[in-house]
Amino acid sequence: MRKPAYKRILLKLSGEALKGKRGFGIDFEQTAIIAEQIKEIHALGVEVAIVIGGGNIFRGVPASENGMDRVTADYMGMIATMINALALQEVLENIGVVTRVQTAIEIQKLAEPYIRRKAVRHLEKKRVVIFAGGTGNPYFSTDTAAALRAVETEAEIVLKATKVDGVYSSDPLTNKKAKRFSSIDYLEVITKRLKVMDSTAISLCMDNNLPIVVFNMAQKGNLKKVVMGENIGTFVKEAK
Repeated sequence: MRKPAYKRILLKLSGEALKGKRGFGIDFEQTAIIAEQIKEIHALGVEVAIVIGGGNIFRGVPASENGMDRVTADYMGMIATMINALALQEVLENIGVVTRVQTAIEIQKLAEPYIRRKAVRHLEKKRVVIFAGGTGNPYFSTDTAAALRAVETEAEIVLKATKVDGVYSSDPLTNKKAKRFSSIDYLEVITKRLKVMDSTAISLCMDNNLPIVVFNMAQKGNLKKVVMGENIGTFVKEAK
């Protein structure tokens, strides 16, 4: 049997991934579909860390643009990620995947505080670890949190789950002539302002030579394909 291409991965999920066809909140049927895909790669022996956004519940930037204090708005967004993390943990554990939630904002009765060495130990014991609360600081996105936690826990790759099948030269939903990249280097992503991850996250990955794969997780089986090293989505890496 072919072995996975990676031993330890960081999966970045948007909050919107959990809402399914709902306009807001959490669709537990959709969350179960995501959980089954995570279970599938976990069963292969892959160590799985997850960072999840909170956009299905609250988005800090739009709120600040409408008059709310940016710091307050960002902290509200961090709390939204905590709600999503607990929901995903519950669904994963219901299908037999032992899961721990660690949060950058301490909520003692709900989750462990983020401690890097403890997180690594959980991964070594084959527990899925969900990182909530972003970086714990305002003005930083959950994309940046994903890059940071991936570097800290020595993940081999960041898997950025999206609704499209990779990185395009422009929005493929509005421009039918948009070009999809099979691979692209970090600097090109930054200079062309491509919507992969924010520039802080890309820079952190670039500085640590941490590759990123952007792929469509809505297509069932794609997560396993990426983990097995199949050429799907867009590979973001250092230029040769």
